[in-house]
Amino acid sequence: MAIHTLSVLVENSPGVLARVAALFSRRGYNIDSLAVGPTEDPKISRMTIVLNLEGHALDQVSAQLFKLINVIGIQEMRADESYERELLLVKVAKKDANLSSVVATYGARIVDDGETPIIEAVAESDQLEALLKDLSSYKVIELAQSGVIALEKGKMTLSDRVRLETGLSNPEDPNSADALTADYQN
Repeated sequence: MAIHTLSVLVENSPGVLARVAALFSRRGYNIDSLAVGPTEDPKISRMTIVLNLEGHALDQVSAQLFKLINVIGIQEMRADESYERELLLVKVAKKDANLSSVVATYGARIVDDGETPIIEAVAESDQLEALLKDLSSYKVIELAQSGVIALEKGKMTLSDRVRLETGLSNPEDPNSADALTADYQN
């Protein structure tokens, strides 16, 4: 099995997340990580889905995802061509003088220095796992971890790539097909 990160642009409307999750559930595929949030366009949300699948199963999932009416575009994020990060908040039961140095080793920070300190870290998954291992001696009593989010390196955006690959035009571009046919359609 191999880990794959998919960035999926979807319409920002009720029920989209449920339809995407149901697609994976029906096929018996487990989602390792799922993060959903708004994009620069309030009408579009971005889902980052991490799956542990083989090649053919990934192709099937991508094809089925793209058939969903609310899905605008899909891009696999390759590790060498993108930045992937997660957010971790962890509360530990004890603190001592060494806690600050352990936390600093991972570029994390203590956001609440109370009786049970809370540590915040933003990093790749393997770095967060290593931080948690090092914090085990402080007795982790609670943690919350976001799903992976990812952006492709370079000038090209996922929206640009979707427009190029699907032939969709940009309604904000006065020379695009949408803009040129707007009067015809009304």
